[in-house]
Amino acid sequence: MKQKIRFIINPISGGVEKNELPNIIQTHLDHTKLDYDIAHTEYRKHGKKIAYKSSLEGIDIICAVGGDGSVHEVGTALIGTQTKLAILPCGSGNGLARHLGIPMDLSKAIACINKDESLRMDTVVVNDKPFLGIGGYGFDAVIAKKFDKSVKRGFWSYVKLVTKEFGRFKPVNVAIEVNGESRTMKLVLCTIANASEFGNGFVVSPTSDITDGKIELCLLKPFSFLTAPGVVYRFFKRTSHLSRFVEVITFEKARIQLTDRIAHYDGEPFDVREELNVQVIPSSLNIIKGFK
Repeated sequence: MKQKIRFIINPISGGVEKNELPNIIQTHLDHTKLDYDIAHTEYRKHGKKIAYKSSLEGIDIICAVGGDGSVHEVGTALIGTQTKLAILPCGSGNGLARHLGIPMDLSKAIACINKDESLRMDTVVVNDKPFLGIGGYGFDAVIAKKFDKSVKRGFWSYVKLVTKEFGRFKPVNVAIEVNGESRTMKLVLCTIANASEFGNGFVVSPTSDITDGKIELCLLKPFSFLTAPGVVYRFFKRTSHLSRFVEVITFEKARIQLTDRIAHYDGEPFDVREELNVQVIPSSLNIIKGFK
């Protein structure tokens, strides 16, 4: 019996020309296994509404076509359901797709859907907000908020924004209660990592595993301008956890207090409360993985 799959396309995510997508899907999807249709998002959070409704309709697989923000919208609607999440990566970073080994080439990403190998991944909830891969409260949150307002999308627009804003950024004050210890510190990044990377190969937590029932708190301490190239290099070489400026803490529950109340979850900017209660939700989302 064929499964039903619905592709939810975000027309403004950075990357592929969206008018090419229906033909790519039609050409490469295995029609002996899957019947499909396509829905387009028209406004913010529309993807979440479509995904939730589709799950209630009994659609077997919901595919987020876009970047990490699109994956966040669609995926969070499917937490706790039996409906499978698939990803066609068409965004600026595609962090969760890369963690899962899903190819950036869309024909090969569709081949992953045809193969239909899935796993039950952990998700994270902070107060009342769930997310899938990465959340943060430092420089990454500032960039997410500014990038969200930017007209230009894509990788190089992101790089230009990071370069411009880094010189202005002041480390944030954070109080952390985790694993029975309390600490207060100034940080460049205070990142909650369920998956390993922000996207584009920038790996913030090389040891993170989305199926281990745990999450990582990745703390990047202030560093000088002269040491910046070496610090950045480690993130791209998957060795950030070995840097003297980085501390990684594995946990299941934590409490974080902020002075700057901005955040991002899967690249989506949010204003948050001063006190945050963080918790992993084990094996809560069924997701199709890549070939690795």
